[in-house]
Amino acid sequence: MSVHSVFRAVFALVCAAMLGLAAGAVWMVAALYAGHATSWLALPFAVVLAWTIRHWVQSPGRYAAVLAALAALLAALYVNVLMAGALVAANMGMGIVDALRTAGAGMLLQLARMGFSAADAGWYLIAAGLAAVLASRPVRRSN
Repeated sequence: MSVHSVFRAVFALVCAAMLGLAAGAVWMVAALYAGHATSWLALPFAVVLAWTIRHWVQSPGRYAAVLAALAALLAALYVNVLMAGALVAANMGMGIVDALRTAGAGMLLQLARMGFSAADAGWYLIAAGLAAVLASRPVRRSN
């Protein structure tokens, strides 16, 4: 394995993580409008993440499938943490950035875990599987 391929793999991993975090933030906006963390939204976000990773980050295949599945799971984790922060912010009468900073990562992860259900896990696992399947498929070329 050459140095170039290692750097390329690390760069693809960082890009997938950033895409997952961005998708989680956009998902939070939709969840705030709905009033609760809409777990079923994991499916359209997984499709978008898989398409983005397959076209711009990594060529279709196993590695793209793993990156897309991890990005989808990271987006799901991030939206739950952000929703916990929004709940803390609403209950304490502070802004969301202040609430996130004050609560800290440990407390927000625990609050997200407390609000986690088996149905949420099902949606997130289905979304990760869908992202993996879509990212591993070859890109169709139009004539």
